[in-house]
Amino acid sequence: MRMMSLYKDKDTIIHKIDPLNKILYILASILITMLISDFKILTLTLVFSFLLLAIGKVIKNVFPIISFSLIVLVTIVVIQGLFNPNNKIPLFNIGQFVFYKEGIIYSFLLILRVLNILCAFSLLILTTKPSDLIENLVRRGLSPKLGYVLASVLQIIPQMLSTMDTILDAQRSRGLETEGKLIKRLKAFIPLIGPAVMNSLISTRERAMALEMRGFNSNIKKTFLNEHNETSMDKLIRYLIIALIIFTIVWRLVWLK
Repeated sequence: MRMMSLYKDKDTIIHKIDPLNKILYILASILITMLISDFKILTLTLVFSFLLLAIGKVIKNVFPIISFSLIVLVTIVVIQGLFNPNNKIPLFNIGQFVFYKEGIIYSFLLILRVLNILCAFSLLILTTKPSDLIENLVRRGLSPKLGYVLASVLQIIPQMLSTMDTILDAQRSRGLETEGKLIKRLKAFIPLIGPAVMNSLISTRERAMALEMRGFNSNIKKTFLNEHNETSMDKLIRYLIIALIIFTIVWRLVWLK
């Protein structure tokens, strides 16, 4: 079965970085955004992530991911602007609704955190093949079963999108109206979701049979098709990220009490 993912095949230095280092970068981004509440640092971290995505030539592919979470970001602004318990100073009105300065500032802080995490994860999924990521982790001692679960998680969104596109084209060829008013789209939802669920169940069964045929549950030590040679650059990047993680934790505990 073809490995489906959001990965973009480019010949850049970002694509060649060890997947483990990209996972560590995600951890560093999460720690920085959660432990530090300084707008300048969060903005600098976000700009750095965008820079890495630009070097990897995948920055255009990040915007659809961000737009997918746009509703959540707008909801954060509305909820915090109206109902934050620290709201005191009115900032602007929309009809009868009053938005407060404290809530709006805090919502922007949350949005920066969300964007930082999204960009860090995007750096991993857009510049790393899922097969390379899982193989790298299993090679380092991760259980093959956990590796399979992780691979399934990474593939579930692109697989569902591909399946829905195929089913949508098939139903349209049969005369199903899938465009137009909201009522028409709701009526078309059931004929689409049924085949999607059935296809998912069939794919799961086929995948389980394929894994069993290849000795997935065998206790014999697994071998790898590709050799992995860690470079000195990979080690340097890892040490720098680990140092950044330690520095962030110490800074939070010591200087930002």
